[in-house]
Amino acid sequence: MHFLLLNLIAISWLMLQWSIPQASAQDGYKSVTGPCNLSFPRDHGSHPGFRTEWWYYTGNLENKEGNRFGFQLTFFRSQISPMGAEKIWPSPASAWRTQQVYLGHAAITDVDGKQHLRAEEAARGALGIAGANQKKGGTDIILKTWSARIEQDNHRIKAQTDNFSFDLSLIPLKPLVMHGDNGYSRKGTTPEKASCYYSYTRLKTMGRLTIGGKSYTVEGLSWMDHEFSTAPLESGLSGWDWFSLQLSDHTEIMIFLLRDAKGGLGPASSGTYIDDMGNSIHISKKDFHIKVLDVWKSPVSHAVYPSRWRIRIFPMNLDVTVNPNLDNQEMQTTETTGVTYWEGSVSIAGSKNKKSVTGIGYVELTGYAKTFDAPM
Repeated sequence: MHFLLLNLIAISWLMLQWSIPQASAQDGYKSVTGPCNLSFPRDHGSHPGFRTEWWYYTGNLENKEGNRFGFQLTFFRSQISPMGAEKIWPSPASAWRTQQVYLGHAAITDVDGKQHLRAEEAARGALGIAGANQKKGGTDIILKTWSARIEQDNHRIKAQTDNFSFDLSLIPLKPLVMHGDNGYSRKGTTPEKASCYYSYTRLKTMGRLTIGGKSYTVEGLSWMDHEFSTAPLESGLSGWDWFSLQLSDHTEIMIFLLRDAKGGLGPASSGTYIDDMGNSIHISKKDFHIKVLDVWKSPVSHAVYPSRWRIRIFPMNLDVTVNPNLDNQEMQTTETTGVTYWEGSVSIAGSKNKKSVTGIGYVELTGYAKTFDAPM
């Protein structure tokens, strides 16, 4: 869900780096206020005019020897001046001039090696260095040497960093899922506190990853999110917890919890259940209960994160425990968004309809190192 992670970008840092005129809070940007009317492949691409957007991949992989890995690759697009602002800029135009900034986060969790490696990138959306472009047969998201290629029957993602790399092919095993009301995902109490949001919840994944010069042939399952919006996080909320769970009975679950400063949940907290045939069912706040069973304190940020959960979803008669595959999967992104958050690979075990069920997934935890104040 990653609701408006870019709202935590230090806007002053962007202004210093790119010297782009600053606009007031939401003036001149498009808003999501109702049906998204998404159409594909068009809407795999970027949506200029909306302030923030991201394409997000996570997954759990293994090699033939049973070594386990998690991975994350996220591309963010941030529009840092409203449509029309370019008309007041000096002439002649520079080829470097753009309203779009692209940022990226990548990580590998080496479960058996007990290490979490992370990297970040940033670039202007100009001169082919970064951008999201639709070409015949697919959509390309590019950020320097990182990329995602989205085609009808295949996604291919690549990231090259100083400490690790991966090159993965992802094949959708189910149709994409529209969250909320046919993609219109409410995140607050008013219509514009919303995003357009869809996912591929089960992607068969294979390829190679490298850690410290050692290469592994891997396969497993991945999850892909694409979301765009303009609205800041609603006043009084401090952050969110987001779960993407892939169960052994070929069903999936997405849940997001919007937390207030006292630990309560905002009324828009909700999710989606996807059955084994790919049909989706909306899960409202009253349909589930999540209890934190343990915590982990970061030795770097000193943030205290939930670290183990019991999740019950009443309409599905689901009762599972979710455990992190490694405690320290904290992302510190001082060179891009300036956000510290936890993004990690997890394992699942429990019951569904009184039958044993297991699973894998990813969890994102924000607002624990610093309460959100939505500076954008």
